[in-house]
Amino acid sequence: MIAIRINHFGGPETMSVSDVDIPQPQAGEVLVRNLAVGVNPVDYKIREGEYPQVKADKLPLTLGREVAGLIEAVGEGVEGFQVGDRVFAMIGADGGYAQYSRVPATHLAVIPSSIDWRHAAAIPLAAHTAWQALVEHGHLERGQKVLIHGGTGGVGHFAVQLARIKGAQVYATASGDSLAFLSKLGVDRAIDYKQERFEDICEDFDLVIDLIGGQTQARSWQVLGEGGRLVSTLEMPDAHHPQAQGKTGTLFITRPDGRELAEIASYVAAGQVKVVIAETFELRDAVKALDYIANQHVHGKVVLRVPQRDADQKSV
Repeated sequence: MIAIRINHFGGPETMSVSDVDIPQPQAGEVLVRNLAVGVNPVDYKIREGEYPQVKADKLPLTLGREVAGLIEAVGEGVEGFQVGDRVFAMIGADGGYAQYSRVPATHLAVIPSSIDWRHAAAIPLAAHTAWQALVEHGHLERGQKVLIHGGTGGVGHFAVQLARIKGAQVYATASGDSLAFLSKLGVDRAIDYKQERFEDICEDFDLVIDLIGGQTQARSWQVLGEGGRLVSTLEMPDAHHPQAQGKTGTLFITRPDGRELAEIASYVAAGQVKVVIAETFELRDAVKALDYIANQHVHGKVVLRVPQRDADQKSV
């Protein structure tokens, strides 16, 4: 099969088209023939050696963490799935940008019939991250107030919508034309971070979801009320910050969960959550896709279409 792999860490030049063996599912796994795969910032962080969970001993490595496709084969002990099922999943750090991926059955969910391949591929990692930030680590409850930094990106646009489903009052930061995008997602207040200081607008909030890091994260302590929570996907919040007393900071790494993904997919199928795709690239253009998300102000997700014939792939 064709896969987009790296043999060493670095920039775009490290990515190449490789002809590799189709993986065989082990016990508890299925083989998925990918029709579309998601692209995320973590992909270029892994490529550049900036993702702590992936060390050099994992190389060579196929990039990609989100897949959507058809089950091609089922490993021993797998129940609830069969060959031909339309499925999607967040997978480990090896295997997404390829024609086939080996996936633990516990990571999988069946794709609702109303969701096409591209939109299915855009959901798993980003929506898992948003859900786990809000629900598992943020303990968000109906009527609470949440501030989401970076509300227009892949994770952010899911977080805004899922927070609304949970009955929260949702504020989010953005700038320029992104403010209108946030309004369409249903935020109660879109904050222009270039023109306004969010700490002048937000007070006694219950939760902040930090998808930016740095000074944005540090400044976020002051908008939280007593017992408030600051949840980050990027760096551990500083518990010794002068304004952190009586509040909780959390850093977490997203984990795959098929049952959770199925619940999220039900919201998408019901029209309660809209999956926004900013751009679609061919698998051979994975370099361009990563450059796009690294350098553009992306609204929503970027996905790759996966060819079903080797001849369709020539170079990255």
